[in-house]
Amino acid sequence: MDEGAGGGKQMADSVRYVTNEQGERVGVLLDVELYKRLVISSSLDPEDLPGLNRDELEALANCKLALADQKRLDELISKNTDAQLLSDEVAQLDRLLAQADHLTILKTRARYTLWCLDGSVEAS
Repeated sequence: MDEGAGGGKQMADSVRYVTNEQGERVGVLLDVELYKRLVISSSLDPEDLPGLNRDELEALANCKLALADQKRLDELISKNTDAQLLSDEVAQLDRLLAQADHLTILKTRARYTLWCLDGSVEAS
């Protein structure tokens, strides 16, 4: 058997080619994780995040808003509760809330993709 070329170490570890006696590639063996990722990407489910490996998906599922942004968001929410926001702060609060919402959606999609890969998610 011939090891897969291209795609970096991960691809080389995930793909093996079956060759005939003349050295021609006549088949492909995929590891289970790569096979599942390919099946997910071909499922046309718009919520899946194909093309990311397990480590990337887990990192995304567990990521948080940058600490400085989270602190600023907390400050703005507190000021908003007291009705003390200036107009530029209202815009900043809206932007940070939108970023937090987008991040939450991405985290959820990463967890869903992990679930599709193996039916269990260890992300918090």
